[in-house]
Amino acid sequence: MRIAVDGMGGDFAPSEVVKGAVDAARTYNVDIILVGPKELMEVELSKHDCSGLNIEIVHTDQYLLEGEPPAFALRRKPEASVFIATRLVKEGKAAAMVSAGPTGGVVAAALYLLGTVSGFSRPVAGGAFLRFAPNTIVLDLGSNVDCKPQELVDFAIVGTVYARKMLGIENPTVALLSVGAEEGKGNTQTKETYALLKNSGLNFIGNVEGYDIPLGKANVVVCDGFVGNILVKFTEQLGKVICDWLEEKLKDHLDKDKLGNITSELLKATNVADIAGGGPLWAVNGVACVAHGRCKAPEICKAIGQAKLAVEEDWVGTLKHELDAARSKLKTEQLE
Repeated sequence: MRIAVDGMGGDFAPSEVVKGAVDAARTYNVDIILVGPKELMEVELSKHDCSGLNIEIVHTDQYLLEGEPPAFALRRKPEASVFIATRLVKEGKAAAMVSAGPTGGVVAAALYLLGTVSGFSRPVAGGAFLRFAPNTIVLDLGSNVDCKPQELVDFAIVGTVYARKMLGIENPTVALLSVGAEEGKGNTQTKETYALLKNSGLNFIGNVEGYDIPLGKANVVVCDGFVGNILVKFTEQLGKVICDWLEEKLKDHLDKDKLGNITSELLKATNVADIAGGGPLWAVNGVACVAHGRCKAPEICKAIGQAKLAVEEDWVGTLKHELDAARSKLKTEQLE
């Protein structure tokens, strides 16, 4: 399997990206296409043992910078490394692409070159963000706000396929995030979505509240991206604030190394996205993976592993099939 990697994407590119790509080539037995300035890529590759690995370089001098408006950059830098890596997927020269560059740029490249699965106007963002509940994913986490009820149902289908294919959960439970567990609780959007999810054919278990998420009460938790983005950012920052609080309160009672281990584990539990590296953009008509900008080599390696898994499990094809089945069932229910 060939994976295209944006060699210039991320805060620590190209050194950490190249190192992560080399590690992934050996760990996951994949071929790597590094996209970026040829000389820079060769310098970084020379620092590692690449014997027995198939790593190719596709040269470009252009790459995106943090803060550049994606649409503007797409026009001004048509040969940017993230666009070329995505184009390799579109042309069938790579099975998937991975970039730790600006998320907006990765999304723009995926939308422009690969498009989305039928019924989606843009990719869906979501995933596990609490290690306390590793088998619970939440979506959307920010890509889509002001969602219609049918869109939330589509998020539930996407999450179900992801949980089954990527997490190995045979029959994932689905819940709707609301202000109360009882049917009828919530705003107009959640009430209308509840009715649709009941007839969707998914393993829908009803509403969950915010405090149910860390307990893992459902495998797939659905919400509007406006709510989801606030939820995940609050959780991440709360973890950091609690770590600072613990360090201050316990500095005279615990050994520095022991205290450091505790706070480090708490950060990993509440900032899973940073630790895991990233994953596929959901609802894109191809495998395009976004790694977090602060990623270093281990996270880049894991993101490439996620890309390989998404291809092996036919993530895109399965999603299309599941969407068609669920939409057909909903349409039949509505006609009846």
